[in-house]
Amino acid sequence: MKPAQATRSVIKSVAWLSAGATGIALVGAASVAVSGWLISGVEQVNPNAETATERSTLGEYFGGASAVFSGLALLLLIITLLYQQKELRLQRQELSLQREELIASRNELRRGAESEMRSLHIQLTQMALSDDTLSDVWNVYPDETESGRRQMLFANLAFSHFVLAKNWGTFSDTELLVHAHSMLRSPTFRRYWDATKDRKRQLPPESDEGRVFGLFDRAIEELDRETNPPTR
Repeated sequence: MKPAQATRSVIKSVAWLSAGATGIALVGAASVAVSGWLISGVEQVNPNAETATERSTLGEYFGGASAVFSGLALLLLIITLLYQQKELRLQRQELSLQREELIASRNELRRGAESEMRSLHIQLTQMALSDDTLSDVWNVYPDETESGRRQMLFANLAFSHFVLAKNWGTFSDTELLVHAHSMLRSPTFRRYWDATKDRKRQLPPESDEGRVFGLFDRAIEELDRETNPPTR
């Protein structure tokens, strides 16, 4: 800090202290003057000590009554605050329930939209199965024969069925793993899996299809260990 700024700071502090001391002195003087005026007024109103004592006793009575009413007012204030606190707690609980309902409704709408998309995919696959000219549009199994393409499309339809069942909670992971073991024992489904596993591996692991792919991949590893047990 520069010397000039330090000097101004000291002068300002002294000025504030002086103003504070002057204010305190004025308040003290005013208190003394008011007290003297009140005492003088009391002496003029009460002609003798006996009258002053009686009026003092009456004043103490009203003072006690005032204390009672003050206590009642404080009690009512506390009851009001407790009631408001309870109301606020109930409002928070209601808002929390409404938020949970909104989240559940949003999840239900999302699942409904996904189911509609799955249904559309199934319809498209069924159309391709019934019309060979439509199956050429997808061109996802170019090396397969006509019957082989039909098998691949049906295998993909079966996999989509398990994805939809997983989305709706029809199967647990354990149950789905059992179904995966059964499907992957089919050479045709295993051929479909080998043809599509690289594309499926690129799916987000947290998605429904990604989770089902992970279970099927795990089933393949378990089946491979059964077929080729490790040698010591």
